[in-house]
Amino acid sequence: MRTFDPLARLRLVVILIVLLVMTGTLGYVCIEHMSMLNAVYMTIITLATVGYRELKELSPSGKVFTMALIVFGVVALAWALESLTEAAVTEQLSRGFWRRRMNRIIEKMKNHYIVCGHGRMGQEITEELKRRDLPFVVIEINPEQLPLLNELGYPYINGDAARDETLLQARIRAARGLVTVGPTDADNTFVTLTARGLNPSLLIVARSVYRENEEKLRRAGANRVLSPYIIGGRRMAAALLQPSVADFLDVVMHSQELEFAMDEIAVELGSPLSGRPLNELEELSPTRPAVVGIKASNGRILANPDPTAPIEAGATLIVLGTEAQIETLRVAARKQ
Repeated sequence: MRTFDPLARLRLVVILIVLLVMTGTLGYVCIEHMSMLNAVYMTIITLATVGYRELKELSPSGKVFTMALIVFGVVALAWALESLTEAAVTEQLSRGFWRRRMNRIIEKMKNHYIVCGHGRMGQEITEELKRRDLPFVVIEINPEQLPLLNELGYPYINGDAARDETLLQARIRAARGLVTVGPTDADNTFVTLTARGLNPSLLIVARSVYRENEEKLRRAGANRVLSPYIIGGRRMAAALLQPSVADFLDVVMHSQELEFAMDEIAVELGSPLSGRPLNELEELSPTRPAVVGIKASNGRILANPDPTAPIEAGATLIVLGTEAQIETLRVAARKQ
């Protein structure tokens, strides 16, 4: 069964009323020989059924025409009122349904990411999370960003990310990570302080506008503090001085067309990889990806590691390979 959009039907009603006004005006001009202004006046008061007296005594033909115009006018106005009411109710119900559905999605989230702020940087972050099919929820206080979030269909909370109740609604205690990209360092500091107090083990990445505030954000509880201006400047210098290297890293990290990618794998305590040298990985995972770096448990980064170096529990392997290869090694890195 075909259904009609209430808003589309409302547009049809408006067109019908305009046609009735034009028809009534033309009828009074032709039948009663009224001026254009008087004919429009008679048409409006007739369609509106306000009960004002006629400008002149109508002829029998004019009376019949007026009665027909009243009938059509009442029907059109009733239809317009019904369509307007239905459109308003439908829109309200649609928003209410989506809001309830979104709340249910957020309530079931775990091991997800919280994105605080959906400006230009936030949009890039959510796009990447969406591309990787990772669960996330956006916290946005700016009402101007809400139409875009509704259009994209992202789960979001309209509120202040620096408030406990907002972060708890985003299930921060079950989250895997949080990134705050507010417009000022003060905003990001307050969000970081609140988030760290609610989840001491949460991975927090914060944006810093000014370099002198980076240490303050770390003291507030951020694991990583990034300045888009510093990163952008380094990236532009690399594009200028090492364009091929910069292009390669862009392709590896951001291209959706290649079959391989760069990722990180945490080696858990009790994993069969623990204590084994890199050159023995092929025995445990024949289709393993290339290990291009290791981040030790103390935070030290080893690039192009020695193949005979043992892998310690708690280390993170930086790998390059296909998704299947990476997943195979990820399984081997888990506790058995």
